Amino acid sequence: MKIPREVKNIISELNKKSFEAYIVGGCVRDLLRDVEPEDWDVATNAKPEEVQKVFPKNFYENNFLTVTVQTGSENPKLKEIEITTYRSEAKYTDKRHPDEIKYAKTIEEDLARRDFTVNAIAIGVKAQTPRLRQGSGGQAKPKSEFQKNTKYKILNTKYEVIDSFDGRKDLEDKIIRAVGNAEDRFNEDALRMMRATRLVTTLGEGWRMEEKTAKAIKKNAPLLQDISKERIRDEFLKIIMTKKAADGVENLRQLGLLKYIVPELEEGYGVSQNKHHTYECYEHNRLSLKFAAEKGFNIYVRLAALLHDIGKPRVKAGEGPDSTFYSHEIVGAKMTSQILNRLKFSKKDIEKITKLVRYHLFYYNVDEVSDASVRRLVRQAGPENMEELIQVRMSDRIGSGVPKAEPYKIRHLKYVIDKVAQDPISAKMLKVDGNDIMKILDIKPGPKVGQILDVLLGHVLADPKKNNKEFLKQEVRNLGELNEKELLDLAQGAKKEREKIEIKRDEMTKKKYWVS
Repeated sequence: MKIPREVKNIISELNKKSFEAYIVGGCVRDLLRDVEPEDWDVATNAKPEEVQKVFPKNFYENNFLTVTVQTGSENPKLKEIEITTYRSEAKYTDKRHPDEIKYAKTIEEDLARRDFTVNAIAIGVKAQTPRLRQGSGGQAKPKSEFQKNTKYKILNTKYEVIDSFDGRKDLEDKIIRAVGNAEDRFNEDALRMMRATRLVTTLGEGWRMEEKTAKAIKKNAPLLQDISKERIRDEFLKIIMTKKAADGVENLRQLGLLKYIVPELEEGYGVSQNKHHTYECYEHNRLSLKFAAEKGFNIYVRLAALLHDIGKPRVKAGEGPDSTFYSHEIVGAKMTSQILNRLKFSKKDIEKITKLVRYHLFYYNVDEVSDASVRRLVRQAGPENMEELIQVRMSDRIGSGVPKAEPYKIRHLKYVIDKVAQDPISAKMLKVDGNDIMKILDIKPGPKVGQILDVLLGHVLADPKKNNKEFLKQEVRNLGELNEKELLDLAQGAKKEREKIEIKRDEMTKKKYWVS
């Protein structure tokens, strides 16, 4: 087991003061699976104030007996390590917080309060004599501060594994099982039911829920209503951000939890679609999420893919292959906003995801849709959302059961979006305008003003540094001295050069997206 030096030293320092200390929680589970932990937790029989004395660089601002120690490590995952005093908890009246937290006497008692057997394993690090780094004179330099102790190399390390609930066996068999009585664990904290689903979803292939644990979740699913929407949202997002997000959503549905998270999704279960879709509404939304997750799209795209057709059951008209779902994207956008508000998403996130749902149904066929219509779509959905909107559309297509996400159409649309977003090559780019020309030359509106602007634009396109008001004003005076034919010839030449630049820019944009 590759236990970091910072963690070993925390345990060593506590042991030196005659305290017990064990690595606990998800990091032990990951260690035993040969997966690098995201964070590290230590349990000890030292009380918080005693932990603070051992590690002066700390902060302690909670009711759960946890002191966060700052290690000074360069590794972000090891800069802070949480040390929690052994504890036992009384009943949970609100299904969220223990009514009372008491000190426990042993690590076994502490492990008994944890959620699942794979998370209820502790590892003790028994270190013998630490070797001190040598000073400049070859003498060992004893150091008492924790920050300095992190430089020690601990020798002859031995491990003690405390596994009172056969968690290692469940790890081997890939089973999520509640510690002790499953109903008691879920009555203590109802969010654990969602966490069980997340673990099955995230730990890899072959993981499953133990039968009694699954049965207890189905029975106690309504308890999720007692959990804050913020906690539900955070746990739901952890599921959505896994590669097997679609399986996670289906697990939530089968266990009776989804109806307390996004009940609107269940409205589409068993609701058939028309000839353009292979799958019914719920399954289509789920498979759209599946594609988005497998592609590694961001959280906005994943949520929009899951919710993009959520309005269909409410607007469906008729049955069979010719049934219709008129305005489902408008209804779905309103529903999405309501769902995300209920789950306490930020206003900014709600606006973005709602737009992705609202405009996911845009029509685009090469040579059929004008630049103006694409420009209008960009304006409505927001230029900052266009890449994600296309990703939602791709997810929608694959989720419909079609063999591919129309790659050429998508590339061509990206080309048109890029093209219409580019600043047009026009006289508006110049630092002078027609009014300046008429004032300088004391002339009235007419063809001469436009011709001078064309010539000035040609100068600036050839050398952008010439887009200087003083230079352009002087050039206006020079052009004003030319006769009508000379000025016309210069203007026509400038127009031709501008057309060449426009064609070249368009060719480069097409090449960027591999379209013709």
